[in-house]
Formats: sequence, C-alpha cells, structure tokens
Amino acid sequence: MCPDRWSDPDAVSTAAAVLGPRARSDAPLGALTTSRVGGPAAVAFEISSAADLQCAREASEASGLEIIVFGRGSNVLVADRGFEGIALFLGEAYSGIEIDHAETTVTAGAAVVLPVLARRCASVGIGGLEWAVGVPGSVGGAVRMNAGGHGSDLASCLIDADIADLDSQDTPPLVVCCQAEDLALGYRRSGLGDSDVVLRARLQGHRTPPDAAMGRIADIVRWRREHQPGGQNSGSVFMNPPSDSAGARIDQAGLRGLRIGTAEISRVHANFIVSDPGGTAADVVALMVEIRRRVAEKHGVTLQPEVRMVGFGDSPSLA
Repeated sequence: MCPDRWSDPDAVSTAAAVLGPRARSDAPLGALTTSRVGGPAAVAFEISSAADLQCAREASEASGLEIIVFGRGSNVLVADRGFEGIALFLGEAYSGIEIDHAETTVTAGAAVVLPVLARRCASVGIGGLEWAVGVPGSVGGAVRMNAGGHGSDLASCLIDADIADLDSQDTPPLVVCCQAEDLALGYRRSGLGDSDVVLRARLQGHRTPPDAAMGRIADIVRWRREHQPGGQNSGSVFMNPPSDSAGARIDQAGLRGLRIGTAEISRVHANFIVSDPGGTAADVVALMVEIRRRVAEKHGVTLQPEVRMVGFGDSPSLA
C-alpha cells in the first residue's frame, strides 16, 4: 500500500482486510482504461458470486470507502491520483453468452465485451446487435449508460437485466430482474445508481442471414477505422446536444488538433481526445474545460461530458 497517496490509509487497510487475500491494494485502474491515463484504485476485488457481492458491501460499510463497478474502461477517465475506493471487476462467472434461436433472444453476462457479443450473434444468424461491434465496452456498462452507436442503442434491444443492489439490506444483496422500461433508459443514461451492479442482460434480436449480419459488422468496423482515431482515447468525450453533433460544434469552433500538454483533440474526429503515451488525466480534463469554454463562447451551447470521471471529487467546471 502507498500511505502517502490516500487520505485515509486506515480505511483502505480495513477494506482490504474485510475482502481478504483476493483483494489487491494500489491496483492498476487508469492503465486499464482505453485512454491509458490515471492512477490506481486503493483496493480492487473480483466478483465471482453473490457471496462476493456481500463481501464487497461489508468492506464498504466497514471502511466507508466508495464502490465503483469497473467494466472495460472505454468511457472512463481516472484521476492521476487514482480512486480512493473499492473497484469491483466482474469475473468469468459473468462472461457467458446464451442464444435462444427459437426466440431469437440473447442472454449475456455483464462482463461480456460488446464487439464479441455482436460477432457471436451475427455468426449464427441473430441480427439487431451489429451496432455493438463499434462500442468497446461491456454489457454491464452498456446497460448503465445505454450505450449505442450507428443508429441504435441498447434500449432498442434490451428486454430485462439482473441488477444487484448493494444498498439492499438482504444477505446477499438483493438481485432483481428489472424490465427495460423500468430502467429509465435515455440518451447515454439510465436510472441506475452507484450501488446498482448489472450482472446479466437479456436482449432481443431477429433472424438474419449470417453473411448479411457479418457484412454489416464489416461495414461498421471499416467506418470506424476511417472516421475515428486509434490510440489512447476514451471514445466520445461529450454527449451530442439535442438534434446536434458535439463533434461538429467542436470542429466549427476551430479546435481540431488543439493540444494541452499530453492531450490533443483528434484531427480525425473532434469529439475525441487522444493522450500521449505516459500522458496525464489532468491534461485531458484541462482540454475538456477549454473545449467547453470555447464552444459555449462561439455557439452558446454548453457541452455535457459523456466520459465518466472517477477519483476527481467535485469538478464544478465539468459538472
């Protein structure tokens, strides 16, 4: 453990003790995001069962540390200092995919990677999920933020999801099958709170020739390679304003290619910030603040972050 990093090292030690030998202290977190910037988590723990969920809740209650559930890190920006809390990762038990060909439904664990899900379904003639090949996140993260792209989103195909509530007084934490209409899914948002852990989702597909579905996937992959940058980035930084494009507004403000320190607005797509190897989250945030300021000044539009900020505390400039 690194006592000078955390404000309450005793709380970190308490959480690690409750979680037991499988807990990892000062565990990589920012390095696991697609932007590859940011510091560690005070404690990390892999969830493999309902008993693990209960253990995580007890560790949080005993230590007072916040919990976050960490997926693929594709829309997350971790502070350089790190996250002084408990980062939960879903293990192999939540990585299964089951396809009901008769009902054309797909049941996927929350740890399943969306591009893998899209390709698996397309290969067996289940369409409707091709859009997911362009979203480098997990099923659980997709439910939480109603991920989407290429003209569709999770709300268009979600039937229901198993959600564990860590605030529930049940032992283990109560798991409820929630219908899609009860999750308040909207543009890049849901009604899920920080205490809610997505464990599984059931999705509705439709029959389609595998060749046609795989062809659509190839088209999406090709489009992304031509129109979105590679390298270290968190995907779309800002949400699109209603009936508008955040990328277009940023571009029209003349910001494409603008750099602050180790972070640069992509020259391929202006709603992406690319970090240099060894870059800092502080530079990304500074660039986000400058983008917001200049777009508001030129267009009168206040862009709202799509990326989730972890470990920054209150950030009024980006609230």
